[in-house]
This record gives sequence, structure tokens and C-alpha cells, in this order.
Amino acid sequence: MAKSKVRVKKGITRRWLFNNLGIFLLTLIIIDLIIIFTIQNYYYGSAEQYMVSKLNSVVSVLSRYSQDASKNINTEIRTITETFSDKDKMELLAIDSKGRISLSSSGFNQESYSEIPDYYLTMDDYNEAVENGVVSSFTGKRENGERIMAVSYPISSISPDYSAIRIVASLSEIDNQIFSITIAVTLICLVILFLIGISGIYFIGSIVRPVKQLSTTASNKFAKGDFSARIPKQNNDEIGELCDVINQMAEELSKTEAMKNEFISSVSHELRTPLTAIKGWAETLSFENDPETQKKGIEVIINETQRLSQMVEELLDFSRIQGGHFTLNSETTDILAELGDAVIMYVQKCEKEGLRLHYSEPEMLPFVYGDKNRLRQVFINIIDNAIKYSRENGNITIKAFESGNNIVVSIADDGVGISKSDLPKIKTKFYKANHSKRGSGIGLAVADEIITMHGGTLELQSEENVGTTVTITLPAMKSPSNQE
Repeated sequence: MAKSKVRVKKGITRRWLFNNLGIFLLTLIIIDLIIIFTIQNYYYGSAEQYMVSKLNSVVSVLSRYSQDASKNINTEIRTITETFSDKDKMELLAIDSKGRISLSSSGFNQESYSEIPDYYLTMDDYNEAVENGVVSSFTGKRENGERIMAVSYPISSISPDYSAIRIVASLSEIDNQIFSITIAVTLICLVILFLIGISGIYFIGSIVRPVKQLSTTASNKFAKGDFSARIPKQNNDEIGELCDVINQMAEELSKTEAMKNEFISSVSHELRTPLTAIKGWAETLSFENDPETQKKGIEVIINETQRLSQMVEELLDFSRIQGGHFTLNSETTDILAELGDAVIMYVQKCEKEGLRLHYSEPEMLPFVYGDKNRLRQVFINIIDNAIKYSRENGNITIKAFESGNNIVVSIADDGVGISKSDLPKIKTKFYKANHSKRGSGIGLAVADEIITMHGGTLELQSEENVGTTVTITLPAMKSPSNQE
């Protein structure tokens, strides 16, 4: 069992790593790529803007020179090219009207054509600038893999001997900066991912540990009937609430288990007592010929047999209720007749035990729709309890009356009563408030279930050493006049 639970823990952690952490990883990769793309565009855009500004400055100077008759524009183009101030960062080229590189700030010699760099031969920016008459840029790679950027500006309107000037710059330094930033951003993303993973694993562990402890406790203790173990509450959250619920459940199960064991012990004792009496008197009668003794023995055997039969019937009813097979044979029932029969059964018993039974029987009450045998069983059980817990020379008062659309039956005694701590549990199965009195502890639970199935209520009011009042309320059948 424990190995199975460990696999569950690993499964939860694995699922979290593959699902949540995978989503975080994908999100961070996307963010990383967006940042890198944005930074690259920013740096390349800034480089292009700078190169365009340099070309604008050169063209502006050449435009002024072209309007000065004292200046030789071709000489000025050569001078500006050879004295280009940013030659250490980029290269300024002058391209003649035939599309050949005529001048270069690096001192390139046109006659050494075999030494022309490959980026001189790839001039897409120049072609576009000449064709459209606008400033055009180009970004690409050299044969050695180095990235370059070139910007061309058409100047045929300034000098008929030159078609454009061009600036070419290496992007190696910019790419190195972008690469450094990329590494930094990637490391930050990995650190974030690591922290998320660590915190996630810790969080999953804070959930799995109590669940594992719960499963271990449930499998090792609860499954074996030991409800004494409790799960420590570590956090005041949903897991903590679950621990509280499980601990409360264990507490209730422990109490139920204790009541069940007590019930078994009580029932065993209750069954043993009549069986012992029956066996003892049966053996006595087999050897005794005295009529008086025989009469007394038969009376004891009959009483104990009835008592035993009642206990067995309660157990069977309780078993039916627990199994959901408890049914009612409902019909129109005269509640007074059933209550009267129950009272008559206990008149002699009350006299014998020195109790006074007061029954205020009304002339008539509305009928109820229910199972008359079950209702009589409830009345018998309540009256028997009243007698059982009454003191000598005590009083038992039974009333029946109509209240609104209900029939109310009240059975009160001035006996030992029920303590405040026991009163809320008195209708619980197996529960006995007074262990010195005979009984199985399920009769009242069965009675409450029967009344509930009739749509009524069974309520108890009691005070210790004062007495107990049981109030049964049942819905009355509507008379034809009421239905109209």
C-alpha cells in the first residue's frame, strides 16, 4: 500500500513538471525570443539610422559644394571619402556612373579588382537606390559569415560622374553585444525557471506530504480499526481543512466504534439475562411439581421471551434501516386506537412497579396516513423507556391532541432525566445515556426513523433528576371539508 502511495506522489510531481513547468519553459522561451528580436531590431535600427545620418551629412556637404562654381565636385567627393571621420567604424564608398567602386575611405585601389571584398560585389542596396532614387539599406553576410550592413544614397544629381555614395559597416560588434544580452536574458530566464521549479516542487511537496501521511494513516491505522491516530495540521488552508475533516471523522468513528462495542457488550448482556432466566426456570419446572412454582416459572418464561422477542425485533428493524430495506405498510390509521392499545399494555406493569400512569384521551382526533403497527411500536418503545427510567412512585403522563394540521402525542415522566451532554446524542444509534438500565440503545433511533418516514418529528426535552418529555408530531389527514 505504501509503495503505491509513493508512486502517486511521484506521479503528481512528474505531471506538474511536465505540465506547469513545461508551460513556464515555453513561455520563457517565447519571451526570450521576443526580447532578443526586439533588441536586435533596436540595435540594427540604431546602426542604420546612424549610417543614414552620416550619408545625409556627406550629401548635404556635397550639395553645397555643387552649387559653388569655385569647387570641383569630383575633387570634393574624393577628399570627403578619403578623410571620412568614421573610417575606423565603417567604410565610405563612392560608386561611379558605371556602377563601379571608384573611391573608398579605406584606400581601396580599383585597379586591384581581384582584391575587391565580397561585400563590394553584393550591392542590393545600391541597385535599389539607383533604380528608385531613394536611400536604401541592405543587411547580409560575407562569405566568412560576418554580418554587414550597407546603406546607399543616389548622388547622380550632384555629380554626373558618380551614381551613389555608400557606407558599409561590420555588425560584429553589435552582434557581440546582442549575443551578450541574449546570454544574460537566457540566464535570467533559466534562473526564473529554476526558482519556479524549486518553489513548485516545494509547493507540491507541501500538498503531497499531508496526503501521503493521510494515506499512510488511513491504510495502517484506520483500515485496521484504530481511530486513535490524528493527522497534524501544518497550514491553515484547504489541506489543513482536509486534515481537520479527517481528524473529525476519525473522532466520530472512534466514538461510533466505542458505542458499537458497548452496544455489542450490552446486547450480549441483555440477551444472556433472559436466556439465563428461561433456562433456569425451564430446568426448575422439569423437576418441580408445585403448581404455584410452575405458574410463577411460566410467567417469568413468557415475560423474558417477550423481552427477548422485542430486542430481536429492534435489531432486525435496525438492520433493515441500515440496509435501506425498511418499509411501511401505510393506510388510514386511527392514532388514538394505536396509542390506547400501547397504554393498556403497560397499565398493569405500572401498577406492579408502583408507578402512576395518567392518560388524557381525547374524544376524537383526525386520522393519520401511516403504518399502524410501526406507530404502535413507537408508542410502546417510548412508554417502556418512561417506565424504565422512572423512580418509585413516579408519574407518567400521556397526552394526545390536535395542533394545527398535526397530531401531537406527548409522553412525560418525572424520572432520572437526561444530562445536557447526553441529550444531543440520545437518538444516535448504539448510544445509551444510562448504562445501569437494560436496553440495546437502538430502540429510540428506530423510533425516530419510523416517525421521520411518516413525515413527522420526534423531539426530547429533558432535565437531569427532573424528568423527560418525548413529543411526537405527525401530519393529520385532511378531512373532506378541509380539502374543499
